[in-house]
Amino acid sequence: MASMLHLLPLLLLAAAAADAATFTVTNNCQYTVWAAAVPGGGMQLDNGQTWSIDVPAGTTGGRVWARTGCSFDGNGNGNCQTGDCGGVLQCTAYGQPPNTLAEFGLNKFQNLDFFDISLVDGFNVPMDFLPANGGAGCPKGGPRCDADVTAQCPAALQTTGGCNNPCTVFRTDEYCCTGSAADTCGPTDYSRFFKGLCPDAYSYPKDDQTSTYTCNGGTDYNVVFCP
Repeated sequence: MASMLHLLPLLLLAAAAADAATFTVTNNCQYTVWAAAVPGGGMQLDNGQTWSIDVPAGTTGGRVWARTGCSFDGNGNGNCQTGDCGGVLQCTAYGQPPNTLAEFGLNKFQNLDFFDISLVDGFNVPMDFLPANGGAGCPKGGPRCDADVTAQCPAALQTTGGCNNPCTVFRTDEYCCTGSAADTCGPTDYSRFFKGLCPDAYSYPKDDQTSTYTCNGGTDYNVVFCP
């Protein structure tokens, strides 16, 4: 019995490692991006470069995104035009809009991973967020948002380096699904614009039905900028 108790922590660690996920982030854009992840930190990625992140089992509220127009000093301090996370290369906080988001929670209900692409914080680069195993154990595969949304952005949402979500610009309950509209908000003309270009992605906070994806726990993932 004593020997079994001694082995128990090792067995638990092995089980946790088995369900951990590796996220491979690739920059296919023709320009440099500064990839960011919470958890994970950040890394400069030139065209064609990749970054591998090991994410612990049970992680919730995870995000991966691209930052653009960044400048950092040798200590990793600086700023970015889009997606800035407090003026540091190694992010521990979420990025500032606009930024296209890969969002995830691992090993949740029935040990499923839940993941999505969200434009609720706006758009800065095209993105695919796909299971690395070709979709085994993932009923719908994964979401894609390959369109150049910025080039078609409505005038009221235009900003340097991207396209804002209307919540960021107008701060109303209708667009943010808050306050009096927390339980009743629906699609708007602006959210339909985003949905028309990226049907797989969240276009407003309650856009769950067509935008949430699942895989079995332990799946690895590929996040590709400018697929």
